[in-house]
Amino acid sequence: MYPTSRTSFAAVLGIVGMFLLTLSTAFGWNPEIINGVQYIPMSEVRTHYKLTRERTEGRQKVYEVPEKIQIRIQARSQEMFMNNMKFVLSYPVADHPSKGLMVSNMDLHKIIDPVLRPTYIANRRSFNTVVIDPGHGGHDSGTRNRISREADINLSVGKKLRDRLKAMGYQVVMTRDTDNFIALQDRVRIANRHNNAIFISIHFNDGGSSARGVETFTLAPAGTSSSMSRNIRHDALQGNAQDSMNIALATAVQGHMLKGPLAIKEGISMVDRGIKRARYSVLCTIKHPAILVEGGFMSNPQEALLIATERYQNFMASSLAAAVHQYRTALGRQVRRTH
Repeated sequence: MYPTSRTSFAAVLGIVGMFLLTLSTAFGWNPEIINGVQYIPMSEVRTHYKLTRERTEGRQKVYEVPEKIQIRIQARSQEMFMNNMKFVLSYPVADHPSKGLMVSNMDLHKIIDPVLRPTYIANRRSFNTVVIDPGHGGHDSGTRNRISREADINLSVGKKLRDRLKAMGYQVVMTRDTDNFIALQDRVRIANRHNNAIFISIHFNDGGSSARGVETFTLAPAGTSSSMSRNIRHDALQGNAQDSMNIALATAVQGHMLKGPLAIKEGISMVDRGIKRARYSVLCTIKHPAILVEGGFMSNPQEALLIATERYQNFMASSLAAAVHQYRTALGRQVRRTH
């Protein structure tokens, strides 16, 4: 059984660092076309990433290197768990009559590979600037409850994150640092003025009194559906140039919010709603790696009380700062490759 300790999150992004030293970058995939989508057998995925064990656990198939990597999937499901972290796939897992479970080529190359091997991302680049986008503001309050306004909490977390990142030596740009309204495309224009940057949009959620947990969004790849709607866009948007870097950044952020050292120290345990894809305006035309993070539900009575506290806002800011640093470190880690 893969360890369920909350400290195992560190193995999610770039777990294989030293483990895959001898992995060849060239591999002859044998895709199968199912409903117009290219799929890759998990048997080939297992061979490529040297996953030494395969087993069945209920309805799920588990592929793993014990104590290092674990991938759990289920036929016809769009949920995948990598080291106990949830990812929402672009296409459901297929069950081929002779080749067994298969994942889409899109999900293999735009989720699994960049998470397990961030140093192999072809267009990866380092950065020294973080653009912080506190969502909403001014007349646009975002979600409201009897305790607080989302716009105010977004700004509070954003300022705390700014201070932490500056102390770590990063350049920081705020799309807003007061309670003022900034149009969505103006936020993107602010970000796109800067080079060598990443973009983090901070939000809190609304979804009914029973909805709970944290989720992180990246831009949906071209030709796939958005998690937030059924629409499919076949054209690549400017933000799609960073698909692989987006997912690596989202993995670091979601991991720290769920299972990071500070989450353990503070005893904060949030529901994992997953890393998802969407076509939010602030993600579509941005030229940097970009995510939108939802730090909890203001519509949930218990989470609303927690979110309004300085303790939780400090936790969010510190977790995001740690994730930024982990992401930059993972992109820069040197891995010897064989050809």
